[in-house]
Amino acid sequence: MNATPAAGGTVPRPQRHRPPLAAAVIKSLVTAIVVGDYAPGSALPPAGVLCEQYEVSRTVIREATTTLAEKGLVATRQGWGTVVLDQEQWSLLDPLVLDALFQRDDRLVYLDNLVEVRATLECAMAARAASRLDAADRTALSAKLDELGGLMDDPTAYAATDVELHELIHRASQDAFGRAIVSNIQGKALHTPQYSGQPTREDIEHTHAGHQRIVAALLAADAEAAATAMRTHITSSWSRRRPQET
Repeated sequence: MNATPAAGGTVPRPQRHRPPLAAAVIKSLVTAIVVGDYAPGSALPPAGVLCEQYEVSRTVIREATTTLAEKGLVATRQGWGTVVLDQEQWSLLDPLVLDALFQRDDRLVYLDNLVEVRATLECAMAARAASRLDAADRTALSAKLDELGGLMDDPTAYAATDVELHELIHRASQDAFGRAIVSNIQGKALHTPQYSGQPTREDIEHTHAGHQRIVAALLAADAEAAATAMRTHITSSWSRRRPQET
């Protein structure tokens, strides 16, 4: 019997459980398609070849190709087999697809785009949050900013707490979709060295000054200033750490 969650409780989402072998094959094939090992319009190797390549059963390969189709990466064409689709049909926000995009040679194109999207969404969330902060939000933001101030000689800890500050702002904005999108795309990008960089003490000082301006505008309930401070913070931080193209 299924238990009914208590009022206000979290309803568990159904999970599609995949065998570990299938998950590994799916990840490998997603990466191969996204980085261009299989070009759009080309067919994946036949099931028997994939079985030998990955040393798995046909059941595992069927599971993998079904999942690739769900992500918009492939489609079955009679007489052609499993054909790779054009990038316009890919589910670009899918975690595995995003992860593979950031492994491409042209990853900077996608990282630049990510920063643009992030800036647009976070500016809007900062503006919304400025008019929605309650006493608890104000206390939490001030405390998190003070915590960041004590971490400026520890880049790793500062970066982790930086994410927490932004998350406080996202929650205060009550923008569920914006929060979900930023969390998804940035969560993958943070694991990409080209996105995170290797911040110096000077970089962290610039970043912290940006955080101070954002929090000051939020506490002053100045939506326009909060949005401006957020955009300047995100775009200037990226311009300092963005790798030079070769």
